[in-house]
Amino acid sequence: MDEHKNHMDHKHDNSDHKAMEHEHENHHEMMIEDFKRRFYISLIVTIPILLLSPMIQGWIGWELEFTGSEYILFILSSFIYGYGGWPFLKGFADEAKEKSPGMMTLIAMAISVAYFYSTATVFLIEGSDFFWELATLIDIMLLGHWIEMRSVQGASRAMDELAKLMPDTAHLLTEGKIKDVDARDLDVDDVILVKPGEKIPADGAIIKGSSYVNESMLTGESKPVEKKEGDSLIGGSVNGEGSLEMSVKNVGEDSYLSKVVRMVTQAQESKSKTQNLADKAALWLTIIALSSGGITLIAWLLAGEDFTFAIARMATVMVITCPHALGLAIPLVAANTTAISAENGLLIKNRTAFENSRKIDTVVFDKTGTLTKGEFGVNHVEILSGDMDKNEVIQIAASLEKNSEHPIADGIVAEAKSVGAELLKVSGFKAIKGKGIEGQIQGKSYVVASPGYLAENDIDIPDNLPDFDISTNVFLLREKRLIAVLALSDKIRPESLEAVEKLKNQNIECWMLTGDNEKTAAQVSGKLNLDGYFAEVLPEEKLEKIKELQSHGKYVAMAGDGINDAPALAQADIGIAIGSGTDVAAETADIILVNSNPMDVTTLIDLGKLTYKKMIQNLLWASGYNIIAIPLAAGALYSAGIVISPALGAVLMSLSTVIVAVNAKLIKL
Repeated sequence: MDEHKNHMDHKHDNSDHKAMEHEHENHHEMMIEDFKRRFYISLIVTIPILLLSPMIQGWIGWELEFTGSEYILFILSSFIYGYGGWPFLKGFADEAKEKSPGMMTLIAMAISVAYFYSTATVFLIEGSDFFWELATLIDIMLLGHWIEMRSVQGASRAMDELAKLMPDTAHLLTEGKIKDVDARDLDVDDVILVKPGEKIPADGAIIKGSSYVNESMLTGESKPVEKKEGDSLIGGSVNGEGSLEMSVKNVGEDSYLSKVVRMVTQAQESKSKTQNLADKAALWLTIIALSSGGITLIAWLLAGEDFTFAIARMATVMVITCPHALGLAIPLVAANTTAISAENGLLIKNRTAFENSRKIDTVVFDKTGTLTKGEFGVNHVEILSGDMDKNEVIQIAASLEKNSEHPIADGIVAEAKSVGAELLKVSGFKAIKGKGIEGQIQGKSYVVASPGYLAENDIDIPDNLPDFDISTNVFLLREKRLIAVLALSDKIRPESLEAVEKLKNQNIECWMLTGDNEKTAAQVSGKLNLDGYFAEVLPEEKLEKIKELQSHGKYVAMAGDGINDAPALAQADIGIAIGSGTDVAAETADIILVNSNPMDVTTLIDLGKLTYKKMIQNLLWASGYNIIAIPLAAGALYSAGIVISPALGAVLMSLSTVIVAVNAKLIKL
């Protein structure tokens, strides 16, 4: 009863989690829509504000003044301050609560000073208003935040993707009858039937039958694993050709996949949130603006100027300090690099990680499906009978294997296609459970079998064969005599060597993580000239290996394609998913390589460096003019008759915005 209750609780938790994820995504979408709406409405209201502003009228040489025009200007500006400025005022309150002033504080301060000083010029004191400055500043900041939010991906959907791995239904065996039930309704000790080629619906153990099971997407082991009575099975792995009866061992929270999900979630939560560059710049500009404004006011009052003049100088300083350009400096570069990256086969999900890719000093590659193709290929044929050549051996083996769904069979059939061998007619075809296949070709009996079959039938394997230990070997027999050995292994991607070489030229260490055996790992590592490897590693150990490298002060990027890589991808400083891999890996990663090309890791690092450089340039441009503008706005050269009017301050501000936009576009070159 308790088991069943726990199981129902798990189903409830799962649906609650999905509902929360969905809610989070919807919230993100709604925020993007909200910024977009506020931007367009504020933009429309800005037009009459510009037309009614005396300063703008002075520039374009026409006058539009009528009784009460300044009050209309005040009402329109109050609307923009309250409606368009609301996200920044709210953001300022949040930053103040967390005691971490940043961009929102700077924007809120600039628009508030502009609004309240301008309101004072309408009702209380003599002076030029900043209403048009207020409106354009809010417009540009809304635009910047909207662009930025669109380029930042919503939360990870790893949970949903993992759930998809599990089949929806299971064949429950009760009193010799088969009944299809919802896989989520299975309980511990239920007996279920798994048919050939089906996904295994729960963790458990075989009580009847034997088969090869493909666990590569879960454990990273490239070869399908032979399973017989008593062996354990992992939910989500794929059964080969044999029928299996299994007893369910783990359901709900205790299942292997649920544990992987928990590791992913914990690693994602523990990842430090890198503070945005723009926020750091904004914090400093806030400090500068407040101090400059305060010093300006006090200095002019001490110098004997009247309060109206002193407050006008202070307001000019504080409004000028908030550069429009700063609001666009980062989002424009981000939007451009996101687009360029997509053209180069990189999908950026986490922008902070992308910006930080310049810091990568260690890249850890998963083996199967990342450095290798994850497909078996024939790498050697050893002929033991003088009357056949390599192509004939391939032709006969492929003719027998064409009806099998085993990955090794696929590799032999693919090899036959590549050498242009025509497949022959097979009669009397029969599968030898877990050991191979047999059939008649042109009146002779042939068997393609595993070493286990040879041992059972007392057939000796010659001693002088090349060392095939890193390969999976299958044997071709004719009339019960051994005539050839086919060695198959997972093929290394041709791009892997070039990628490793290029990374090492940039002094970046390259490591490999794999669930595969030590010999295979050593051979692949040697061929690719890697700095090191970890072999026979379980998913939870993969995460530990990443932590181990990080504990030595390494800034680690992890590239992988399987569910077994998901916790490690989440733990790495930057997680890179290979596009051809599982959706779970893609959901956990910060960046996805669409073309599954390891060379794209080098492209990512190059683009990351360029992006950072452009962001720094833009921040310097955006903040740089303050160095000149602030002292002049404060009236440092007032005695020489030089003082920045709010109008000139505005021109300087616009100029820096244009420069920032052009510089962001130059990334394309």
